[in-house]
Amino acid sequence: MQWQSLVHLKVKRKGFPLLLLTLCKIPTMNFSDIGLSKDLLSSIERAKYESPYPIQIEAIPAILQQKDILGLAPTGSGKTAAYILPLLQLLLPHEAPRDRQPPVLVLVPTRELAIQVAEVTENFSRFLPRRIKSLAIFGGVSINPQMIKLGGVEILIATPGRLIDLVGRNAVGIGRIQTLVLDEADKMLQMGFREEMDHLLELLPKKKQTLLFSATEDKEVAVLIQELLKDPVRVQVAAEDFTPDLIQQEAYRVSPESKGPFLRQLIQSGDWKQILIFTSSIRTADNLVVKLTKNGIEATAFHGDKSQGARTEALSKFKSGKTRVLVATDLAARGIDIQALPLVINYELPRSPKDYIHRIGRTGRAGSMGQAISLITPEEQHHFKVIQKKMGKWVTLVPAEAFGKESTEQGEAPSE
Repeated sequence: MQWQSLVHLKVKRKGFPLLLLTLCKIPTMNFSDIGLSKDLLSSIERAKYESPYPIQIEAIPAILQQKDILGLAPTGSGKTAAYILPLLQLLLPHEAPRDRQPPVLVLVPTRELAIQVAEVTENFSRFLPRRIKSLAIFGGVSINPQMIKLGGVEILIATPGRLIDLVGRNAVGIGRIQTLVLDEADKMLQMGFREEMDHLLELLPKKKQTLLFSATEDKEVAVLIQELLKDPVRVQVAAEDFTPDLIQQEAYRVSPESKGPFLRQLIQSGDWKQILIFTSSIRTADNLVVKLTKNGIEATAFHGDKSQGARTEALSKFKSGKTRVLVATDLAARGIDIQALPLVINYELPRSPKDYIHRIGRTGRAGSMGQAISLITPEEQHHFKVIQKKMGKWVTLVPAEAFGKESTEQGEAPSE
């Protein structure tokens, strides 16, 4: 695969040097060029990572120098590895703590993201000369098993509420944290965690390295930046370079009655190993899973009415390929991060263009190509035009009857 060249646009914003980066890889840059040790390079190779993404190229050397980081980057830009790799390298020469005082704390907004970060950490740590213990803690499940596992943890990944519970029970201490990571800080604020974050920040040492990652920089995030970061290295992945151009988008005009049968025809027509389907309601997701299963297509629902255990199991089976089709609602799917997900299907359109971009952004991640297909009823056509206009990219609407008979190249703006 040929990779585009990296574009640096250096500007000054709010007093910080700002690097605007595209999401493409760079053929001349390797992980060995950005300060990682032989142990980490071996781990990266065995974990089957090929070459670094832009945010990793800029963030990893700065984190190794123990500088504060402000990373403005969308989900799927490679930001998790951008901080996990250098943190593993910084921890490796030291002994693991024998008490319940981890040196690294990663705060995240959701259980799904906590699990994802823990999986990335374990994926690299298992190949190191010394396995660095990490643990994800979150609510919605029993607290006792998490308490038992806290001894000797070096990288603690936590949602704010559960961490406060554990600190309150003296099950873990955060008074010796050396590095604090706030991952998806904007989402934590949007979900109303500011009070919990303030409580935890008061318990942390004043002197520490802080890495703050956010997809946006609104007023609340700007306040957090000013409070927490000292002379940060500021890295931004341009969101406009993120989704539409890397995703082959298709749309089919269907009647409400034919939507279900057409979806089954679509799924059975290709050899996609994983398919993520979006619905707008929990009820539709459950009904769709029932119909798909009755027609011999193994599918699982993934939404907020499911227990945490059921959601974790569903996501695990989907990631491992045991379940081919996952049917999700928008809110639940915000924690889903799967490398090289081949296909996203919009069974129903979301309410906002922003959610549409977020949905199709589950595929085409971090410089990879992806495919997104939308099923559009006559009632949804006007809304689909609004989404396309906001997105700045037009998708040819093809009659369902023409499926498989003609190309669905990107088209011009549809006539009103």
